Amino acid sequence: MNTLSFLATVPRGLADLAAIELRTLGAQDVREHGAAVAFAGALEIGYRACLESRLANRVLLEIARFEAPSTEAFYLGARAVPWHEHLGAEASLACEFTGRHPTIGHSHFGALKLKDAIVDALRTASGARPDVARERPDVRVHAHAHGTAITLYIDLAGESLHRRGYRSEALAAPLKENVAAGVLMRSQWPQLAAAGAQFLDPLCGSGTLVIEAALIAAGRAPGLSRTYFGFLGWRGHDALLWGRLLEQARARCHVSAPDAPLLCGRDRDPAAVRAATTNAQRAGVGAWVRFEVGPLEAARPARPGTGLLCTNPPYGARLEDLAAARAVHQQLGTLLREHFQGWSAAVLTGAPQLGMEFGIRAARTHTLWNGAIECRLLRMRIEPASLRQPGTLSREDSARADTPGARMFANRLTKNLKRLRGWAKRDGVSCYRLYDADMPEYAFAIDQYVTLEDAQNWLYVQEYVAPRTIDEQAVRRRRGEVLAALPAATGVPRERIKLRARRRMHRGEQYAKVAGQGAFHVVSEGGLKFQVNFTDYLDTGLFLDHRPTRERLRRAAPGTRFLNLFAYTGTATVYAAAGGARATTSVDLSSTYLEWARRNLALNGLSGAQHEFVQANCLTWLGEAVRLGRRFDLIFLDPPTFSNSKRMQGVLDVQRDHPALIEQCMQLLEAGGLLVFSTNAQRFRLDPELERRYSLLDISAATLPPDFERNPHIHRCFELRAR
Repeated sequence: MNTLSFLATVPRGLADLAAIELRTLGAQDVREHGAAVAFAGALEIGYRACLESRLANRVLLEIARFEAPSTEAFYLGARAVPWHEHLGAEASLACEFTGRHPTIGHSHFGALKLKDAIVDALRTASGARPDVARERPDVRVHAHAHGTAITLYIDLAGESLHRRGYRSEALAAPLKENVAAGVLMRSQWPQLAAAGAQFLDPLCGSGTLVIEAALIAAGRAPGLSRTYFGFLGWRGHDALLWGRLLEQARARCHVSAPDAPLLCGRDRDPAAVRAATTNAQRAGVGAWVRFEVGPLEAARPARPGTGLLCTNPPYGARLEDLAAARAVHQQLGTLLREHFQGWSAAVLTGAPQLGMEFGIRAARTHTLWNGAIECRLLRMRIEPASLRQPGTLSREDSARADTPGARMFANRLTKNLKRLRGWAKRDGVSCYRLYDADMPEYAFAIDQYVTLEDAQNWLYVQEYVAPRTIDEQAVRRRRGEVLAALPAATGVPRERIKLRARRRMHRGEQYAKVAGQGAFHVVSEGGLKFQVNFTDYLDTGLFLDHRPTRERLRRAAPGTRFLNLFAYTGTATVYAAAGGARATTSVDLSSTYLEWARRNLALNGLSGAQHEFVQANCLTWLGEAVRLGRRFDLIFLDPPTFSNSKRMQGVLDVQRDHPALIEQCMQLLEAGGLLVFSTNAQRFRLDPELERRYSLLDISAATLPPDFERNPHIHRCFELRAR
């Protein structure tokens, strides 16, 4: 037997499993090397790895080794290889270069020198040269430098083996097929499948986990659906051997599927379910699986018995999605605890801290990479002994709380608490900002709320989205340090700490709903009661920086007709009504928030026909109100910085549009009436023409509460009266 040397590249974190897999295929002298596994054997072993490995990215056949202390030495060493044994001048060629070399500082340059060496050698021998093809070449050659030591390989795979050939459709941020297989093998799915266990992915997307689980259960080689391999155009290719291996692989597939498929995938997106169904058919396992449309919370075992629930839920790779990701993890934890007792669960997440939301202790935690994204695989047994209070810290998070960064953050938080608690107690403030990016590297806004129903402290944590120049791993580390430090520093347990992601200067996005838990709490401000929600929206329902502004409205309200434009949850309306306004009108585009405003009024015993709620585009409503000659004594105008709601005609930009908005409001104002205009636009500049037309007072500093003193630009606020 002619023993050859191979190198299989694998996703980081799966090399140990790949080594076991290759030994099972018959490989010899198997050695792990970080994200690769070296092995030896006949050409058959290389072919079998391409066809049957569920974990490998590439399978490289070593063809030469040499020393190259310089770029010229690299070129000469590569040119000396008998390339006519590997490809003809009529073939297409692609070249790659990896590693570190003392004189080749760029992989593209190294690949060009390799290509030049091969082309020059073949041109000298035959008078013709191969064409270069970036995609699916006849032969792909790979050079790797370890210092001056060069190894040349023929890439037998040709392109990454995670491309099984079945995924005709993929949704955003797809899980690579070989990473999915690695998750399943880590989770003991081959053994569970052999015992007839059920399988469920309740967030299946385009079906990768379900299909890979079916390929394992059916004994189907993952490469059977591929039409391209790098060795098919290689001159050393043994077509008879390859044909025999294909026949053997097909023969090993189970002939028939179970009468009732025990492998199920669910997703609330019909397009995802259609894609998953198509992909399963292309993979040859359509009869083994069932896909259905449905929400996460409705998932159930297909029949009595045990199984594996395995999923890759959204984890907020884009920070804007982090709030929704947390809600999904909470829902998944509830589902597992209530309906999947006795099952095993395997959850792959790119945000390990979200694992605390499950309320289930992980028996094992593994680190692996889906492309460039570092992930954690949490393996759980759903049984009474493994259940815990959702939100409690894991060992990993407890260790993170003791890092220098976490201690520094906790110290700042402790100082802020000491400074603010006396003021809050003296002024009767129960909801206030505790921290607002005091240290730029920890870019969070942290608000504390005390709920009336149980006198419990809650923390509402908003993470400002980091610039693209900040390394994502650093962002995750700091986020983990903050979440780990908060419980000890504030005394608020993890289950009452709610995290959101916020882009600066987009308060107009307040109308976006990000979850659907419907958990409302009641808090107190200025002797009044308000509903807040920590989970479902981008804001809680109570803008804390407007606390003094609302109080000024209450003092100005006795006997007035009050208009609240862009009313949101009606907090200003409640203050005005409590202050003695004889009538109020609240205008907002969102029926959800107007209903919230009604509840806020009712909480304070202020309901009645004198309080009008209008669902309308404020821009359109203002023009109609002016035309109808409506009049008000006190108006609060607090538009979003920017809004392009699908229900609006046109786009609202407060910097551009505030003169027209104010002009229309002034036309509605009775003689001697007051308009209070506020904006959170960070770079807002008031139109100087307004100061010439009206009596105007800048009350921005006067309406800045002590808990927002570190951010004097949190809002701009003005009082306007007719001259």
